[in-house]
Amino acid sequence: MKLRELLTTTTIAALLAACSAGQAPPMQPPVPAQPVVVRPNIVRPNLPSVNAPSIQAGSAVVIDTITGRILYQKSARTPRAVASTQKLLTALCVTKAGPLANTVTVQASDTAVEPSKIYIKAGETYTRRALVKALLVKSGNDVAKALARDVSGTEAAFINLMNNTAKSIGMTRSHFKNPHGLTEEGQFSTALDIAILAREVTKIPYYRECMKTKEYVFQYPDGRTRTLTNTNKILSRLPYCTGMKTGTTRASGRCLVSSGVLNGKAVIAVTLGSTSAEIWNDSEKLLKWALE
Repeated sequence: MKLRELLTTTTIAALLAACSAGQAPPMQPPVPAQPVVVRPNIVRPNLPSVNAPSIQAGSAVVIDTITGRILYQKSARTPRAVASTQKLLTALCVTKAGPLANTVTVQASDTAVEPSKIYIKAGETYTRRALVKALLVKSGNDVAKALARDVSGTEAAFINLMNNTAKSIGMTRSHFKNPHGLTEEGQFSTALDIAILAREVTKIPYYRECMKTKEYVFQYPDGRTRTLTNTNKILSRLPYCTGMKTGTTRASGRCLVSSGVLNGKAVIAVTLGSTSAEIWNDSEKLLKWALE
């Protein structure tokens, strides 16, 4: 039996955790002569895409989550709008800025955004942990603005943090101008850069938990609750999907970052510029091709 077939989902999580800590990851027997070391922020040369599916998306890429190797690509380095998939970068910046237990008091300016909101109100206080989960599950633009201002003092300062963080992890063809992904001139990324970002976010255990959550009961300070349903339909379509992030604007088309783990393999698929009718089929095809 091959080594990869012996790896379990738990082992893959351990590999990613070890990568995040800068350690050589643990392996289950049999132990190879050279331990597998996951090098963060490096996407390795691509392999031939044998029998790859035909998809509608304008840009796409599939990478091996553990090694970073490109398994499939379609216009993967073409700059384009990526909508709310860039909220993965917002979340990454938040966790790098301090404890998620820190509290956030909402200001009126945080709520001045449309259209996707969970309707937090000025004066309300939440933990960063609660808001980040709402960001990743339901994609609230008001939540993105509140977190950005809280972390950096102003949204402009947070945007600088986003761009510096993006460069530091190897996103070489990206530039961001807001924390939520609504269309702005001069804001862009690529399928490959978003895959690099997604791989980095996958190393954070709490974020992995958030991204695969199908429903999140969000608690407001006044006692109200709201059940936030995950916008990623692949979570229900494929049992081995481990989540990630949706996005859509007129400029970007339908976008989805999806991940999966099956039979000791872990992959991330990014599809950008698809249609409402095909975005779920595109992503499902790529995950099935890579994992099944």
